[in-house]
Amino acid sequence: MMMLQDGSTQLICLTASSGVPLFTRGASKQLPFSVIGSLNGVHMFGSGQGVALSCCETEGGGKVAWRVFQDSVMLIAVSGGGRHGAGSSKEEEVHLQRLLENVWNCMVLVLGQDELTNMRNVERLKRDLRSCFSIIDQLLEDRQEGILGNLTHCTDSLIPPNTTVIQEAVDSFAKAADSEFGCLIVHGRIAAATEKWWRLAPQEVVLLSALVRTLSGSGSASCDYPVFLPQGSPTVAHRLLRFHLLPGADVCVLCGPTPSLHRAETELVGRFWSPLVETLRDCLAVGERCLPGSVSLRPDVLALLLINRETRRSVSCVRTSTNHPPCAPLLPSKARCWELLKLFYIFSIKHYFMQEETLCVTPEERAHKTNTEDFVHGFSHQPIHCYLVTEECKSYGLQTPQHQLFLLIPLSVPTFALRTVATQTLSDIVAATGF
Repeated sequence: MMMLQDGSTQLICLTASSGVPLFTRGASKQLPFSVIGSLNGVHMFGSGQGVALSCCETEGGGKVAWRVFQDSVMLIAVSGGGRHGAGSSKEEEVHLQRLLENVWNCMVLVLGQDELTNMRNVERLKRDLRSCFSIIDQLLEDRQEGILGNLTHCTDSLIPPNTTVIQEAVDSFAKAADSEFGCLIVHGRIAAATEKWWRLAPQEVVLLSALVRTLSGSGSASCDYPVFLPQGSPTVAHRLLRFHLLPGADVCVLCGPTPSLHRAETELVGRFWSPLVETLRDCLAVGERCLPGSVSLRPDVLALLLINRETRRSVSCVRTSTNHPPCAPLLPSKARCWELLKLFYIFSIKHYFMQEETLCVTPEERAHKTNTEDFVHGFSHQPIHCYLVTEECKSYGLQTPQHQLFLLIPLSVPTFALRTVATQTLSDIVAATGF
């Protein structure tokens, strides 16, 4: 497995019954066919012996993860190692298993479950799967800063300054489009959505947001795209209508045969959104902070991820310090802060915080839910705080019945003060936004 560069990940898709390759994505240098055949063969051998092979580690520090979906498709993820540095083997396993779940659901989202489970023509399926590549590549690259839903399976959200006005516009626009499912996406994050949109399975909302980000990059002002809901409607397609409002702002609805794309674009978009151009600009101004100006964060918070456990929504941001004392230790870069935030999230759910059952929405996924260490299940209580001190920063996690908060804090902050920083940060955000 040393043929993959450190930090790169390759995804291999095969038919589960015969091992026929369907596609390979990721990594500039692909694995040879002989290696792919060996990876498939060792999994098949284990299955024949009654062994469920889900993950292993290579001599070079890489990882290999396998998953079979619906007894039809096998997905293999191969990591070259070194993605997060030394000592991150367990974190990499969590990342790869999430990747496999996301890719399968992406394939269902675009093609439908019937197309994947009833393979009448493998060559045709290979061609059809190309329409999934843009989203799969987005999941593989995982480079868009501030987009953590692929990992957390919570919806990346942005809290606008004029929540009521935006919410009313989304509700009214969706109703006029004969739909109960609508949302406004700003900078790749959901700023407002209808009640029924939030009732979709969390992973469906995450993948729909990823699809909209892909469609927004196509340059078209609007589009009519058929989608299947992996949990709610895996065999019957819906129409996803997406409309570009301003650079960085898109509105979309899930609907049936009506309205036509032309009617919605010419009659509805202007009626509901033209009067709100300035309001939309205020939403765009929130930017990567994801929080309105009414929220005042402490200066000793480098980065945060806040999850609402009830709604499965999240907000996250990384702050760049402008007042850094010359004698203080250097702070991690912005890109490194995003990486450390993801690592600390995985560390916390792996060792201390229980994962939400809603993350595993099928019996097959529940069977593979092995991300939490065994000793966690032996606790007589549920941990609600955890912290980690490294050479780069200090990290603190806080869990309540409604929220999970993950913070990165400079090394200069005393360890005994971390709990106060976390509890005050959570209180300030909830009080100002009701999140």
